[in-house]
Amino acid sequence: MEEKDKKVGVYICYCGGNISDHVDVEEVRSRAEKMPGVSVARTNMFMCSDPGQEMIIQDVKANKIDRVVVASCAPSLHETTFRGAIERAGANPFIYEHANIREQVSWVHHGDPATDKATVLVASAAAKAERLKPLDPIHVDARKHAVVIGGGIAGIKTALGIAQKGIKTAIIEKTDTLGGQLNHLDRLAPFGEKASDILSELLEQVLANPSITVHTGSQVKEVAGYVGNFDLSVMKAQKILKIETGAIVMATGAKSYRPREGEFGYDRYPEVIPLKELIQLIKGQNPGDTQLKFNGRPVRNIAMIHCVGSRQIPGIHEPKENGFLNEYCSRTCCTAMLNASVQIRENFPRTRIFEMYRDIRTYGRGQEELYNRASANKVVFMRYEADAMPEVEKSSNPDFPLSVKIRDSLTFNEEMEVPADLVVLATGLEPNDVSDLASAMKLPVGTDRFLLEVHPKLRPVEFPVSGIFLAGTCQAPMDSGETCNAAGAAAVKTLALLEKGYIELDPFVAEVDPDKCKGHGACVDACIKEGALALVEVMEEGKKVKKARVTPAMCMGCGACAAVCPEKAIDVNGWALQQYESMVDAIVADGHAA
Repeated sequence: MEEKDKKVGVYICYCGGNISDHVDVEEVRSRAEKMPGVSVARTNMFMCSDPGQEMIIQDVKANKIDRVVVASCAPSLHETTFRGAIERAGANPFIYEHANIREQVSWVHHGDPATDKATVLVASAAAKAERLKPLDPIHVDARKHAVVIGGGIAGIKTALGIAQKGIKTAIIEKTDTLGGQLNHLDRLAPFGEKASDILSELLEQVLANPSITVHTGSQVKEVAGYVGNFDLSVMKAQKILKIETGAIVMATGAKSYRPREGEFGYDRYPEVIPLKELIQLIKGQNPGDTQLKFNGRPVRNIAMIHCVGSRQIPGIHEPKENGFLNEYCSRTCCTAMLNASVQIRENFPRTRIFEMYRDIRTYGRGQEELYNRASANKVVFMRYEADAMPEVEKSSNPDFPLSVKIRDSLTFNEEMEVPADLVVLATGLEPNDVSDLASAMKLPVGTDRFLLEVHPKLRPVEFPVSGIFLAGTCQAPMDSGETCNAAGAAAVKTLALLEKGYIELDPFVAEVDPDKCKGHGACVDACIKEGALALVEVMEEGKKVKKARVTPAMCMGCGACAAVCPEKAIDVNGWALQQYESMVDAIVADGHAA
């Protein structure tokens, strides 16, 4: 089919007002109808909805169009949605082009400029769509094997989810035991399950599953290869272990924030301890004990300070030696502190508790009831502001080792002093440092140092790097239930990838025209993905010559190679130079018309 015979369908979304409040959608549709190659132009309140998708499907089936342009929100949200609709209509899913007229237009422009810019973007997309060619997905053989890096509850649950379907799975854990943070907990909030019971049950399942291999005391040192065919070098007891696998799940977990020396008296007074030590203290009490004791002394008053190492504010909080501030909420600390308070008040009623907080964030199911139980058990709540934090000092009262001064906003900023036998710090969560591994694997890391997923709603356990997933607190602070949910999602994604024994990848990769290639290697030097592009010897007219060759499964489709080739012998499928030229021509032409 000649390019002039292409029939482009343009579908413009109102986005429930997100776009139409600032863009005259019907005017854009009217202009699109007059664009070269456009045979159909339609609008819908929500193009991503079933009726919106059905509109495209019916036009494709009726042979009214053979190319599709959708003008809506960012392609990262619904590109796969519209490709799926086209495929259901029986057409090639790669005859589709997207125009982002929400983030790039309606959210930054208003009135006539917004409508004009939306028109230009639609014209550009339609011009490119005319030059789109049907593409075939890349087929890659995949090893039916997965590696889970991290042996905490996220890693264990992920491995069990994968192995239960018969896929062989290896757990790589750097410490000598599985279980991670669960080893340091007692009864889990908010319903009181024993962490040790849950962990014992999970470990029994791991040991009983022949598809799971556990490597403790081991660390991943090197990762090579690509989706379906990764090669790992693992350091175990001074010997390098080689593991071939098809997919990798990062479940590297988090650790408790360690306060700076002197922060709320930490490391200065032995009676100042983090919450995890209080949990161990409670866990170590004998069943018949009626008085909570610390270092052999009865604990009469406990001051509990929230938000230590969380929600830190530049200019108010002092960073640690690494220079970082934890500006995020660690989410689980409030509930964990309340859970400890309730246990103490119910088991050791002679111990008085003063909870000093900035905000109480009991967000999950059953957690607000835990707050109510603490209140009913006469836990005293005192609220402080970030710029007026509690001060822990040596007590002038000989009956108590410490005193905590606080300006309580619940009592109209009254200055109070609480004598304390024990000061407990609700320390937040920090991700374990996997920066070297993340850098080697090209994994994105957020400004908070947690590993960063593609999209928190649409692709919550996926990395941009195909075949690598993430689960649990390496991604964000989570409680045990949320961690298990994330692990289940990562397991399902891994199974969906590996079960067929092969993988289909998007075809937006570099392609070499061997007739034009002169083999000078500039493309190889420019390639940013090691192994994606190489010079190979081939026979041409009886002579050995060098030609560039792409490994499609490793190619990132960045176009760096195409930019440096003087012969224009290499291009990127779906983003060819001629397609760019058509887009620019359309922008210039429509810009003059506007």
